[in-house]
Amino acid sequence: MSVARVDMLVIGAGLIGAAAAWHGARAGASVLLVDAGHPNVGASGQNAGSLHFQIERRFLENGERMADEAARITAISRMAIDDWAGLEAALGSDLHVRQEGGLMVAETAGEVALLEAKVRRETAAGLRTRLVDGHEARRIAPYLSGAIIAASFLADEGHADPRSVIPAYVRRAQAAGAELRTGTRVIALDARRPGFSVVLRQGDTEQTVVAERVLIAAGAWSGRVAALANIHLPIFPVALTMNATERVAPFLPHLVQHVGRRLSMKQTHAGNVLIGGGWPARLRRDSTGAFDPGQTPEAIEASLVGNLRAAIDTVPAVADLNLLRSWTGATAITADQLPIVGEVPRAPGLFVAAGGSAFTLGPTFARLVAQAMLDTDRSATAEALAVLSPARLEHLNGFMG
Repeated sequence: MSVARVDMLVIGAGLIGAAAAWHGARAGASVLLVDAGHPNVGASGQNAGSLHFQIERRFLENGERMADEAARITAISRMAIDDWAGLEAALGSDLHVRQEGGLMVAETAGEVALLEAKVRRETAAGLRTRLVDGHEARRIAPYLSGAIIAASFLADEGHADPRSVIPAYVRRAQAAGAELRTGTRVIALDARRPGFSVVLRQGDTEQTVVAERVLIAAGAWSGRVAALANIHLPIFPVALTMNATERVAPFLPHLVQHVGRRLSMKQTHAGNVLIGGGWPARLRRDSTGAFDPGQTPEAIEASLVGNLRAAIDTVPAVADLNLLRSWTGATAITADQLPIVGEVPRAPGLFVAAGGSAFTLGPTFARLVAQAMLDTDRSATAEALAVLSPARLEHLNGFMG
């Protein structure tokens, strides 16, 4: 079996993996980027491209503690705002990045109270979110329903095109010297101290790669990859539903979310209105009965109906549009809903970046992790990622030997 040596092995060619490979290669590191399928076929390519820097509804609906934890991520959100603003210039590509503002709307007094608490947390952390009443919300966004009585507005939010962003990262990574291997699975991952011995299988061919640093950025498969290194990584696959309308003239320049209902909306550069917001689909199972994120999840009719109802109630003009298509996709979350990003304490040199917010915060996660892998300003990087560090999960690996 042949043996290759690299400075960085990146597992997963989604947004984070491709971006980390680019950062590493342009810094002069030898980088191998591998994917079991092809770049951007997982959650990075199936999502709708929201740039949602406000604290998400899923954190607000689960109590004060989780909302407080989510507020700690806003320091990374501030970095991400700047990273996205400069990304097209950095990659030399039109990525359809639009940061024309985002609104999180409310229809009831209880929802307004949630917005007020959220805005206090965000402004204390340095985000430029502001609370507006229904009249001001409709001045900013005339398409909003008269039922909207308040909204939080962040001028930095927006959306981008996932089908443009990840291929651009891959191209730039390859141009900088990174090697991409598709259809390549990791079948063994062992620490060598220092470094790692990794066995890759591509078709019927196996190769051992010795890597000084390894990044697991395999989305819903990250837990399975980490298990090869004898590490528990509590990342769980979930299935979501998305919808797209026919193309229409531009009328919705903002990202629209709802604080009390599952909803996200934006209009693409082509004119389609994308409607999502966390409505579930149903994961399929493999022959062992385990959830299989590699299979297309099964659509749930109630999710489709509920998602479109929330969209129409918030933006009535959507009722006049034809639904072009709906699709499902698998992503990953953690038990505490915070992403896992950083170095695994009991496996020095092994890094993880997975578990949610991987599009909005992906470019920033990749930049910070690559800096840590390259030992560039490591202390500042560790501080920025402290709230997301795998160290918070070390108790799960105390019996792993």
